[in-house]
Amino acid sequence: MVLEIGCTKVVETPLGKIALSASSDALVELTFLVGDAKRIEFSSSKLAANQVDAAAQWLSDYFSGNKSDYRGKVDLGGTEFQKAVWREIATIKHGHTLTYGEIAHRIGKPQASRAVGAAVGANPIPLIVPCHRVMGSGGRITGYSGGDGIPTKRKLLKLEKIEFAE
Repeated sequence: MVLEIGCTKVVETPLGKIALSASSDALVELTFLVGDAKRIEFSSSKLAANQVDAAAQWLSDYFSGNKSDYRGKVDLGGTEFQKAVWREIATIKHGHTLTYGEIAHRIGKPQASRAVGAAVGANPIPLIVPCHRVMGSGGRITGYSGGDGIPTKRKLLKLEKIEFAE
């Protein structure tokens, strides 16, 4: 399936620039732009622009301390396993965490903690599908594929007042 992206917008956040991309149906990607990375902004669809504007507003609210869940539509693509992991991550409320092992158990694959980790790292819409809330065993902070990696994850966890171990 080829997904037509109808709008991309770059927004400034306390963590730097973030590119938001959407089709006319849903948000499809959130990308931290690090270093000299650039994204061209465009809009070929009013519906897609509305999707992106809703996500940009949610990001602004999130960084201002609003704890509400994202209510817009998302299209995560991915394999069935990845989608199961991402659906579980999406249930993690602001200020709370789950471990890779807990997610593996919840999706009925208790031996798949490492595969869960790979799926978490492939999340196309971080923050909105809050993979920063996934921790190693014992609340240990582990990798993060967004922004500057673990330093970005630390900032997000501190923003939500989530305690973690190094």
